[in-house]
Amino acid sequence: MSKKISITLDNEILDFLDQLTSNRSSFINEILWKEKKRIFMQELENAYKEQDQDTDFQEELAAWDIAIGDGLDPSRKPKL
Repeated sequence: MSKKISITLDNEILDFLDQLTSNRSSFINEILWKEKKRIFMQELENAYKEQDQDTDFQEELAAWDIAIGDGLDPSRKPKL
């Protein structure tokens, strides 16, 4: 979904924008999508770093790693 909005730009910025593209909306959308992705990736990286430093989580993960290797074959269906 798209919405039409009105924004105010400095004349110098508007001139610069017009030099870069003939489709202002598309260009601004692309820049904002890239910034949204950059912020998301930074937040994800920070979450992984925090998770890596969480000793309780690491212990829980180690317990699950053991359970995963318990010899059960997930592709086999149980007999009923």
